[in-house]
Amino acid sequence: MKGLLISAPSSGTGKTMVTLGLLSALRERGTVVQPFKNGPDYIDPAFHAAAAGRASFNLDSWAMDETMLAAIAAHGADADMALAEGSMGLFDGVAAPGACGNGASAELAARTGWPVVLVLDVSGQAQSAAAVAQGFARFSPDVRIGGVILNKVASPRHEALVRAGMEAVGIAVLGALPRRTDLVLPERHLGLVQAEEHSDLSEILASLGQFIAAHVDCDRLRDLAQGGWPAGDPPAITPPGQRIALARDAAFSFIYPHLLSGWRKAGAQILPFSPLADEAPAPEADVCWLPGGYPELHGGRIAAADRFREGLRTFAQDKPVHGECGGYMVMGESLIDAQGTAHRMTGLLGLETSFARRRMHLGYRLARLAAPIPGHAEGTALRGHEFHYATILAQPDSPLAEVVDATGTAVAETGSRRGWASGTFFHLIAEKA
Repeated sequence: MKGLLISAPSSGTGKTMVTLGLLSALRERGTVVQPFKNGPDYIDPAFHAAAAGRASFNLDSWAMDETMLAAIAAHGADADMALAEGSMGLFDGVAAPGACGNGASAELAARTGWPVVLVLDVSGQAQSAAAVAQGFARFSPDVRIGGVILNKVASPRHEALVRAGMEAVGIAVLGALPRRTDLVLPERHLGLVQAEEHSDLSEILASLGQFIAAHVDCDRLRDLAQGGWPAGDPPAITPPGQRIALARDAAFSFIYPHLLSGWRKAGAQILPFSPLADEAPAPEADVCWLPGGYPELHGGRIAAADRFREGLRTFAQDKPVHGECGGYMVMGESLIDAQGTAHRMTGLLGLETSFARRRMHLGYRLARLAAPIPGHAEGTALRGHEFHYATILAQPDSPLAEVVDATGTAVAETGSRRGWASGTFFHLIAEKA
């Protein structure tokens, strides 16, 4: 499958805005585009899916081996092209390579052969932007810069100066976006406000598509698409159970699409329920899975959800319950929100966490299980990612795993277990290759 990778020199330059606008504009032209996101991210793919009209999948060279990457890419076999959004700066990755590499967007571009469209924030510079673009174009022989999109252009004169610099170094300008303050998606501490929280999302995406179509040569950009992995057979992903009660609402939305797809392909039945609507897990389910999300924004509602809390406790008397990050915190005794208010959680574990004492925990994780969790035996090595601002106040239960970061350095967030209950701060991506 031919494709393109949208990247930039750094975060905050407009990659997501450009990606969403291109997905909307190309879809309006009748082009079927398969979206992807490089690296571990839950929020951007939900916006991609809304713009493209089809699920977006994560591709992560640190956590996924070549077979898994190719199999996930094959979700777009029926599409006209792929459009992947990069993470951070183009060449930013970890120091210690993982299953296939260091997780950088450049590595994804090199492995797929997808040319890179570089989004440049040109505010405060003119011809100097060409030096930045030329440096990126020459940095790696394995990565091809197909062209640039100029963002935050101040005036026609400013655009002309930047274009002159690009022409001098032989780099194609695919579009120039005037500075706009009204096309900004709101953010919170883990990134953008979730797609499902925008009641006017379709209007926002339509406006972005119109903006991109007016200022980017979409036909020329589409014709740049190249490369692609050969289709592969997807590796077996063991589901946590045959019938999975899965928490799904605004507080529990962080689960990777490739896992849900893999569970379904393995024959598992997913039974969603909403803790925020005070729903309990289906009693006929074999296992309950609480994904991450934003429980800290809904502490009062979760504390008041008696049917959910009692139903989960009853379920955990003889069936496994597993939580990731936000789900793990909800399985604990209490959660203190950013305002310092303590909220009672479900009490399946003794974990106590606080957002009043914020500290960012971010990075890849390799965990070796000291006890089984649903779908994975004791001793299994799992690759995942951790990103949260919670501080642990108490964690009295037995540790679930030995956990290290991408450099092999031990981290304190080991997860914990008690009876049928288990949880981790890291989000599972794949078993170790």
